[in-house]
Amino acid sequence: MPLKQSGGDKYDTDTNIKASSVEEPIKLDDVLRNELGEFGRFQFRCMLLVALPILLAALKNDFVFLAVATPHRCQIPECGESSKLHTYNPDWIVNAVPETSSGLKSCSRYAPYAAGINGSLDYCPVGLFDQGSTIDCDGFVYANDNSIVYDFDLGCQEWLRALAGTVSSLGVLLGLPLSGYISDRFGRKIALVFNIFSLAFVGMVKAFSVNYTMFMILQIIQTVLGSSVYASAYLLVTEFVGQKYRVAASASAASMYSIGQVLLGGIYWLIGNWRYTTLAIYVPGLFLIVCYWFLPESIRWLLSKKKYDEARKILETVARVNKRTISEKTMKALLNPPQAPIRHLEGSKPGLIRTILRSPVLLRRVCTTPFWWIAMIFVFYGLSINSTGLSETIYLNYMLACAVELPGFCAGFLLLDRIGRRGTLSSGFFFSSICNILFIIIPRGMSTFRLITYLLGKFGIAMAMTSVYLYTSELYPTEFRHTLLAFSSMIGRIGSIVAPLTPVFIQYWHGLPSAMFGAVGFLGGVLVLTQPETLGTKMPDTLAEAEMLGKPKSKLKSGPC
Repeated sequence: MPLKQSGGDKYDTDTNIKASSVEEPIKLDDVLRNELGEFGRFQFRCMLLVALPILLAALKNDFVFLAVATPHRCQIPECGESSKLHTYNPDWIVNAVPETSSGLKSCSRYAPYAAGINGSLDYCPVGLFDQGSTIDCDGFVYANDNSIVYDFDLGCQEWLRALAGTVSSLGVLLGLPLSGYISDRFGRKIALVFNIFSLAFVGMVKAFSVNYTMFMILQIIQTVLGSSVYASAYLLVTEFVGQKYRVAASASAASMYSIGQVLLGGIYWLIGNWRYTTLAIYVPGLFLIVCYWFLPESIRWLLSKKKYDEARKILETVARVNKRTISEKTMKALLNPPQAPIRHLEGSKPGLIRTILRSPVLLRRVCTTPFWWIAMIFVFYGLSINSTGLSETIYLNYMLACAVELPGFCAGFLLLDRIGRRGTLSSGFFFSSICNILFIIIPRGMSTFRLITYLLGKFGIAMAMTSVYLYTSELYPTEFRHTLLAFSSMIGRIGSIVAPLTPVFIQYWHGLPSAMFGAVGFLGGVLVLTQPETLGTKMPDTLAEAEMLGKPKSKLKSGPC
């Protein structure tokens, strides 16, 4: 039965057509735009439902506070100190511990003249110590007991402390292929619920860690199994809305993630102790598995897997909730696409790797988009993590660095549909790079100006974050979209593996982390310019459509909305 398309072409379901004359099937984007609505009550309801999982996804960055640098100094047993939580800065401490420009030395103390307890916690005279000689610490006193640095006695083990964040990122790197497989094989909804439960349950168990080894094992298990809450939720949202609202949906998802990070800083500020805070943020997440019964599956995924009965039910639900109608002709054309040409049926369908190798266009994208992710994740998380060292108000600094992402996302939202995906992403990288370089050369005495410049750098990379998810999604066909998006994000985790280590680099040169952020961001911006613009195009469903992106005669170009 022929069906009229929005551009005036006819769809023919006759399976006996020659391969060269088989016409393109009707697109879901056309159905959303012309009949169901690109963004109605149904899509809005879905966005509300995935908002809480996205907030939960942001809470997995708790390693920023779990392993935050905690001020510490040597224990002074000669003065009666025998535990980790004595007064950190008593009146007599300068008699026993050398001072530096930033405070007490962390890893050394003055050598005592004689062994044994010769002073007390209230009185420890300078005469007990040889201030011309120092020795390494035998034990530590910490300023507070809020982090694993205190619980697992990680004083003066900066690399071991920073390893908590690196292991977390390594777990994400290992887990993204698993989540991508589950999503593309069993559905976006199954992948989302699996990740939610894993993240919340293992996170809750982590609060009961009895030593550093147990903590690290649970940290990597949590991130391997729960790494893709955000990616799964993001794909569900963007695959339900029409082309006109994809940017808004992307910016909304990213904004919820930032709000989750601000919430994380606020919860830690309110509660303090890492064990109680871990329980407070993950136990409520267990209740989010109810998303399985309330969230619908992605129509695009159902159509790509030929699950037409399920797709019909959801399409009818969309029409009912949005108070729209979908014609029977449109439904039949969407659920009964033309059969593949004979030449495609003669052999087995090539796998993903073979498809990539056979397509120079797809191969170039697979080699380029992962570095965008490395640059974006490295700078984005690096600036968040290093913000805790800007001053003593670590929670406030982190919350400010995360809150400034919101105007960055808004700027990305406004620019994506005006200057395009490529222009927005590259300008975000370049702007952040400039700010990070400026931060190095601004004198330390200009603390307010330095803070503003630092936050502007985070603003720029937030623009890039808004763009990179959407731009990467629009470059790949539906059949492989989540797998290749997950692959890009997986390789991008190289950035998040290195980012937690950058605060340690400050001990070699104060400007080294910012220099790294600037250089990597600049290279990311340059590589963005090598890919085609996707503004005004429909999401490609097939490889051929993805290869047509950016070409003058592309049939994916949409008409005015």
